[in-house]
Amino acid sequence: MTKKNVKVTLVRSPIGTPESHRATVRGLGLRRLNSSRVLVDTPEVRGMIRKVSYLVTVSEA
Repeated sequence: MTKKNVKVTLVRSPIGTPESHRATVRGLGLRRLNSSRVLVDTPEVRGMIRKVSYLVTVSEA
């Protein structure tokens, strides 16, 4: 069984967003603009991405 991955990139600044959204961005491992992480595609990660979808872009990895 192969695990699928997603690439998440921070494209908007979390400054001025609710604290929980900033914490979610950090939880995804994103630190500064245009930083990217390749994460395993799990329901938990998908939920985090959905919460901050206006700050990030997602692509297949």
